[in-house]
Amino acid sequence: MGAGQNGGMGISRREFLKGSAGLAASSLIAARAVAAAATTSRIVRGPYGVLLPVADLATGLPLLLLPEGFSYRTFSWAGDRMAGGQRVPRNHDGMGVVHAERQGGETVVTLIRNHECALSEPILAPARYDAAIPPGQRFPPGSGTTTLRFSGRKWLGAEASLGGTFYNCAGGATPWGSWLSCEETFTDLTATGGRRHGYVFEVRRDAAATSGKPIVDMGRMMHEAVAVDPVTKFAYLTEDNPRCSGLYRFLPNDRNGVAGSYENGGLLQAARVAGRANADLMAPSVGDTHRLEWVDIDDPDANPGRMPTKFPGRPGLASGPFQTAWSKGALLMSRGEGICHHQGRFFVVDTEGGAGPDGVRGTGEGVVWEYDPRQETLRAIFVAGTAQVADNIDNITVSPRGGILLCEDGDRPADQGGPGTRLLGLTTEGHSFAFAQNLVALTAEMIQNVDKQVAPGDYRSREFCGACFDPAGTTLFANLQIPGITFAIWGPWERGNF
Repeated sequence: MGAGQNGGMGISRREFLKGSAGLAASSLIAARAVAAAATTSRIVRGPYGVLLPVADLATGLPLLLLPEGFSYRTFSWAGDRMAGGQRVPRNHDGMGVVHAERQGGETVVTLIRNHECALSEPILAPARYDAAIPPGQRFPPGSGTTTLRFSGRKWLGAEASLGGTFYNCAGGATPWGSWLSCEETFTDLTATGGRRHGYVFEVRRDAAATSGKPIVDMGRMMHEAVAVDPVTKFAYLTEDNPRCSGLYRFLPNDRNGVAGSYENGGLLQAARVAGRANADLMAPSVGDTHRLEWVDIDDPDANPGRMPTKFPGRPGLASGPFQTAWSKGALLMSRGEGICHHQGRFFVVDTEGGAGPDGVRGTGEGVVWEYDPRQETLRAIFVAGTAQVADNIDNITVSPRGGILLCEDGDRPADQGGPGTRLLGLTTEGHSFAFAQNLVALTAEMIQNVDKQVAPGDYRSREFCGACFDPAGTTLFANLQIPGITFAIWGPWERGNF
C-alpha cells in the first residue's frame, strides 16, 4: 500500500492549524504507555463512536461505514476521464499530498497517486520510463502515477504524471513538494527490449517537469514505501519481499532538499541491530526495543538471488541489496509496508509481523514500529495478535494532530458492521479502533446509474491504501485499490486523536 504522506506546502502550517493549537500532536509517541506486560495489542471502542452507513455525496451510494457526523465524496474512479481524454488507470494505491495553497478563498490541494499495475494500457504521461511491449504481450508496463487536485470540497480534475513503470505500490511525499513513487518488483525486461525495474522515481508537482529517471542508488528491490527526514534529508525505505525484507536508508549526495536532488545519487544503507547480527524481528512483542546501526550497500543495483538454505526466512529470491545487507548482519522483517514521518520519528509497518495461528514467525497480522533516528532506537508500539485487532495492516499515515491511521489489506474481518476492510486508528495506549469500514458492493445497475466504468462485484475485501491528511487536518484522503476509488472524508476530527 502502499504509503500516504504530506509533503511540501505552499501555505504555512501556522495558518492551516490556526485554532487547533494545543491539541495532541504527540499522541503517536504516547503509545509508549502500553503496559509492559502486554505482548499484543487489543481492539477497543474508538473515540469517534459507532460506525454507520453513509452515502457518498458524489454518487449517493452507501460505500462506507463512518462515525456519526462524518461525510465523504468519491472522485477519480478507475475509468473516469482525465485531462487530455485518457481514462483513469486502475489499481489505485499509495498517495500523498504534495502541495496546498489558498486560491479564491479555498485551499487547493494537489495529490499524487500510484497505480499498481503490471503490463496494461499505458499511462500516457509526459515522462515514460519503459515503453517497450514484451514479445507475446499487448501492452508495455502500465504502472505510474496520476496527479489530482481538490479545492475545498470540490473535485477539480486529474492528469497523468508518470508512465512506463511496473507495480508502483506505495512511496512517499517529500518535504519539498514532490512524490517518490516506488516499484514493488525486480523484473528485468532487457532481454525483450525493455528495461530493468525495481526503482524509485521522483514525480514533480508539475507533471511536465518529471524526468522519468530511476534513482538507482535508492536500490533495486521490491520497494514499498519511503519517508524523508526533513532535517537531514535522509530517506527511509521499506521492502515488501515476504520474509526477505530489510529496513533501509538513503543518504543523498545532494542535501539541498529540492526536486531532482535525489537523482544526483547517494549511499544506500541497511539497518542492523547493534550487537545482534542478523536479528530476526519478524515476531516482536509490544515494547520490544532495539538499538540500530547501519551497514553500507556496496551495489544498490545488484541482481536478485537465492538466500542460503539456513536463512530463517522463506526460501526464494531476495533483492541484491538485501543479500548484501544480510551478509553484513542486517536485521530481518517479514514484509515491510508503510512508513511515515511525524515530529522527528518514523512509523514503520510490517504487514505480516507477528506469528500466525500455526505459530510460524512472520505470518501474523501486522506490527507498527517506532524508529527514533536521534536515539537510533526501534520500538514495537503495536502488535496485532488477531485479525480482529488488525488484518494485515499496510499503508500508514499520521494526522497533523498526531493520530496514527492504518489501512487494512486483509481478508474481510467480521466486525459489528459486517465484513469489510477497515481504516484503523491507534489509541495513545497502542490499541486499535475502527474508524471506517468498506461497504463497496456494486451491481451493474448501480454502476450504470452513476455513470462509472468499473465492473460489478463485491469489493468489501479489497484493500484500503494511500491514506493521507491535508495539512490542515480537515480532510482525509484514501483509496480503495480495486475497483479503484478515491475518497475525501470530512467530519468532527476534534472528537478523537485524528
